[in-house]
Amino acid sequence: MSRRMIAWVVCVALALAALPRLVRAAADPTPSVLVTLTPLRTGSLPHVVVAYGTVQPSNTGGRVLMAAESGVIGTVYVRVGQRVAAGAPLVQVLPSPQSAAAYHQALSALKVARSLVRSTRKLYGLHLATNQQLAAAEKTELDAQANLAALRAAGAGGPDVLRAPFAAVITALSAETGSIVSEGSPLAALAAPDRLVLAAGVVPPQALSMAVGDAAVVEATGSDQWVAARVAMRGAASMPNSGLVPVQIALPPGKFMPGEVAKARITTAQVHGFLVPHAALLVNGRGAPYVVQAVNGIAHKVPVNVLDEYDDQDIIAGALDPHAPVVLAGDYQLADGMHIRVAKPGAAGTGQ
Repeated sequence: MSRRMIAWVVCVALALAALPRLVRAAADPTPSVLVTLTPLRTGSLPHVVVAYGTVQPSNTGGRVLMAAESGVIGTVYVRVGQRVAAGAPLVQVLPSPQSAAAYHQALSALKVARSLVRSTRKLYGLHLATNQQLAAAEKTELDAQANLAALRAAGAGGPDVLRAPFAAVITALSAETGSIVSEGSPLAALAAPDRLVLAAGVVPPQALSMAVGDAAVVEATGSDQWVAARVAMRGAASMPNSGLVPVQIALPPGKFMPGEVAKARITTAQVHGFLVPHAALLVNGRGAPYVVQAVNGIAHKVPVNVLDEYDDQDIIAGALDPHAPVVLAGDYQLADGMHIRVAKPGAAGTGQ
């Protein structure tokens, strides 16, 4: 057989082999796309507000100790960050020279007042003093006693040691040995470790969706553990310096330290609608979201509204067929009316 004859036989064989494909293409001229489908289902997602803040003592878990009277700092027993037991000594305050002088003057005044009362009573018994004179002497004694008691309470009578009113962590310390402090000067700030809150701020529209008692989870910076918590306070006005509404989230004991920076995710509501994976959501040239549904093996683009999202899931609403699955992969190639081939035969609602 000549070479020309052999070539002709080969061409005929190839043509016969391609004939079935040509026949099928002629029978179904519409192109199709291989896709992956996922069922469309109704459900709900939590509406989550994210807030950032700092761990601080609650209103009942913090205390600032102040100097009751002007004086000189003696011994400082603690350091910032130290944990102390209830009743532990914190700072020793010595009376200032002026306070010491006032205390000794008060002692002398009380001594003189008592002597005056004794002598006036003797005179009164001899009818040489009146009731008014005795009452005046007794009042002078009472005033001297009150003045001396006030000076003693202020620490003017000797060294005064400030002690922790409860088990706490020292969060600030402004006392230094030898420094002179005036009345009312803050010396130490304490925080009860079992009464901490996350003090955060959120924008007003998000704050309006929140309420005391809303569930939250909190994660400290650098940690990979979320801790369950609750909203303890939601402000009713924004702060002038930031424009944010203050929010406090009550934290469980032993999970956080004062001063830590943390992130909170607060669940304010449940949003209901059609639940789809985020990968199924597309955006058209005008920026409007849509999904592609497979109805009897045909692609249908459906405009949707995205109501909310959480992790990799979206809640959407629109004129969707609740019984038709949604294209999960391959949807970017599809146009309305295109035929669909399913990547995994037997998947629910494939339309085959």
